[in-house]
Amino acid sequence: MFPLWSSPSVADLEIRLPDDFHVHLRQGQAMAAYVARTAAHFGRFLAMPNVVPPLSTAGSLADYRLAVTAAVAAAGFDAEPVMCFKLLPGMGRDAVFACAAAGAKAGKYYPAGATTNSSDGIADPGSVSDELDAMEAAGLVLSVHAEDPRSPALEREAAFLPVVDRMVAHHRGLRIVVEHLSTAAAVDAVKLWPERVSATISAHHLAFTIDDMMGDRLDPSYFCRPVLKGARDREALVQAATAGSPRFFFGSDSAPHPPAAKAAGSAGCYSSPVAMSLLAAVFEAAGRLDRLEAFVSENGARFYGLPYNTGKLGLSRSPWTVPSELDGVTPLAAGRLLAWTAARL
Repeated sequence: MFPLWSSPSVADLEIRLPDDFHVHLRQGQAMAAYVARTAAHFGRFLAMPNVVPPLSTAGSLADYRLAVTAAVAAAGFDAEPVMCFKLLPGMGRDAVFACAAAGAKAGKYYPAGATTNSSDGIADPGSVSDELDAMEAAGLVLSVHAEDPRSPALEREAAFLPVVDRMVAHHRGLRIVVEHLSTAAAVDAVKLWPERVSATISAHHLAFTIDDMMGDRLDPSYFCRPVLKGARDREALVQAATAGSPRFFFGSDSAPHPPAAKAAGSAGCYSSPVAMSLLAAVFEAAGRLDRLEAFVSENGARFYGLPYNTGKLGLSRSPWTVPSELDGVTPLAAGRLLAWTAARL
């Protein structure tokens, strides 16, 4: 892990209100708190569709959007969800077009068994070729959880890159986002693919390594998919995020689980409350605070064809210790002292 506290380069920073292009808001009563945490710092957020039942129809997208926007309004923020449907084998072209007509901007590819609520995912990439053609025709973005669940845990991302490579080659107009990069190999692959392929990087993959999860003791709050990797991979991710390339942008992959579920092995870090504080520390340590705004507020919006947010987020060097519990969940970096505090202006 890099130092979360460093000698100050600036005391305060003001940036365009950021976007979070990958967040799990869950469902039911807990959703309201998770939405409020996200909307506190982000003007837009891509809501992941792996709820139960999945968001795979126009009707389910409309219902979920209504629930999320109600939670945003109750929290008192000006923010909006960007909708994403779950790509399922056999859903058909008409269902894809219906999701697009209902306002979806993306469809999510989950390999079967790769992560939470993905048992109904895609086992054979060829089984959704027609659906990918429809997504391309509709101008949708393909969001990909790029892991092969049959491979060893630390090798799953690298093992799935050839599948993405075939998608890129076979669907020549399809825009693709490889989600939550965790390896140097994935960074290198994205750089080699055409510019219609981009990637998200999470705060936890930029700030932490596998040693934070299981170095001195096992800490389930750092367990996620893809799992945290080593220092070399983290350094490659930081370089990609801070280099100024428009191909990489922020997606928190904030994925809260109740304590009992985390203790039982559920993968996911509740990062929404701390993401901007961590990112400021990462970019400051890299000497590139001047590029934070592009990473969180511009690159993703441009890729998705959305206007920039008009609000502002303030970041100040005001230290705070992450509580051991927020919203009934152990947050990422619980108990750690963070140098930066984020708040809407």
